[in-house]
Formats: sequence, structure tokens, C-alpha cells
Amino acid sequence: MIHVRLAKKEELDRVNDLRKQVYDLHASGKPEVFKPVFSQEVRDYIHVIWDDPEQDIAVAELDGKIAGVAILHHIQRPETPFMYVRDFLDIDELCVDEACRRRGVASALIDFAKGYAKEKGYHRLELNMWEFNRDALAFYEAAGFTTYRRYMEMML
Repeated sequence: MIHVRLAKKEELDRVNDLRKQVYDLHASGKPEVFKPVFSQEVRDYIHVIWDDPEQDIAVAELDGKIAGVAILHHIQRPETPFMYVRDFLDIDELCVDEACRRRGVASALIDFAKGYAKEKGYHRLELNMWEFNRDALAFYEAAGFTTYRRYMEMML
């Protein structure tokens, strides 16, 4: 059974273990963007997230072990001459331990994020992902996410 809840401070080392898995994937998938080492500075950044009142860290337990994590970030953008106010929940990071994939952990984290967003009164849940991560794209689309904006690049 999978149980999703907000993390405890003493679990941040395990959260970082999971974050490193995603970091390493990004570093190998976009080496011109991501530095190759999950440095101490990157590890310590989890405390910046922890201390930010606009962010929460959700963890998914599978068989009594933390098997997944989602960083939930409330984002408010003011109205501009071009756009209305934007107030939404962003899934800033999502990771499932490589050893626990395809067992419903990511789906449970998404369900938790949806409930969390509704509870907080947000009407939109967003995330961004790197195009090379085709497995993540397939999962997010199956979970109900749709692409509404795309970043493109041209290497010179």
C-alpha cells in the first residue's frame, strides 16, 4: 500500500537521495545545461525549499520506505497588461526510486498533489519536464496533463 504525506525534516536526506536520481538523469540527458555532480550546494538546497512557506515536500511511502517525492510550489504571478493573475500549484520536482517504479507511486503523488491543490483553493496544477525524458512525458500524459506551452531551442 502507498501512503503519501508531507515530509518530516529528518527525512530530507532520503528526499535528497531521490532528487539525486532525477538530477543524474537530467545531467546525462542535457549535459550542456546541468552540471555533472549533485554537489553539496545542490543537496543543501533542500533546506531552502523546506524553509519556503510557498513550498511543501510530499513523500510517498511504499512498504514502509520512502519511495517517491514531489516538491509542491505555490506560484502567484500578478496581472500584467498581457496576462491575468496566475495562481497555481507547480510540481517542481517529482521522483520515484528506480527500484519502486511502475508500482503506482508516481500516480499516488499526482493524486496527492491534486488534492493538496484543491484543499488550498488552487484551480490549476502545472509541471514542466525536459523533452528527452520520454518515459516521464508518457506518464504525465496518461495522468491527464496536457501540453499548453513549449520551450524550443536551436543549438548553434
